[in-house]
Amino acid sequence: MKRSLFGRTWPNVVAVLLFIGLVFPVYWMFATAFKPTGDIISEDPVWIPFDATFEHFKTAAEADHFWTMVMNSVTVTVLAVVFALIVGLASAFALARMRFKGRRGFIVGFMIAQMAPWEVMTIAIYMLVRDADMLNSLVPLTFFYTIMILPLTLLTLRGFVAAVPRELEEAAMVDGCSRIQAFRRVILPLLAPGLMASSLFGFITAWNEFALVLVINKEAEAKTLPVWLNGFQTVYGDDWGATMAASSMFAIPILVLFVFLQRRAVAGLTDGAVKG
Repeated sequence: MKRSLFGRTWPNVVAVLLFIGLVFPVYWMFATAFKPTGDIISEDPVWIPFDATFEHFKTAAEADHFWTMVMNSVTVTVLAVVFALIVGLASAFALARMRFKGRRGFIVGFMIAQMAPWEVMTIAIYMLVRDADMLNSLVPLTFFYTIMILPLTLLTLRGFVAAVPRELEEAAMVDGCSRIQAFRRVILPLLAPGLMASSLFGFITAWNEFALVLVINKEAEAKTLPVWLNGFQTVYGDDWGATMAASSMFAIPILVLFVFLQRRAVAGLTDGAVKG
């Protein structure tokens, strides 16, 4: 009985400790963003900002080019995720349902591409963009972000497509659906968890990317939020409240998207099991 109780207790204790270790830095960032400057520089730490202020967020929002870079980040991130989902979904269906020569090599190539560090190709990418006369443009940024998140998107969706029984698709085609109609009406609704997971990964990757945009987009009007946040910390180096507010504003879209997609993914998985 004691051994059974211990076996149930220690995983929960480890999970709680990991949760505290991972969540506390995020909490401290948000708490510092709301603290008055006096509480931030106080020798006695203020754990809960009872005297909350929004001045630091106002300072961050009024920084130069903030809203321009917000639009740039949203544009390139959303477009990259959408393009990667479209190409990845079509490719995943072909890899999971069709047999053709070179299929295994194709999959291995995408696995290698996923493992490759993109930072080592920054110089080569810069030269390609420069020779195409497309520096300080969002177009090459969107294109390379799509390529960056495409391998894992394809591999993830391939697993979800392969998990859907062929009999469902064949039954729909027997009932008069074409292959495209069967895919859209039968398979696609069952892929909701994979689409959510792939979208979340792609959004986080593109939203946080720093090295590439720093190299190919030098003008402020063509930069994205990671570069803005780095420059903001340089300008407001000792203003920790404003720096934490800027970091919080940068992190909020990812946190909101994670919470939203996590719930949707669970719901989609349940719906798919019922429909299957």
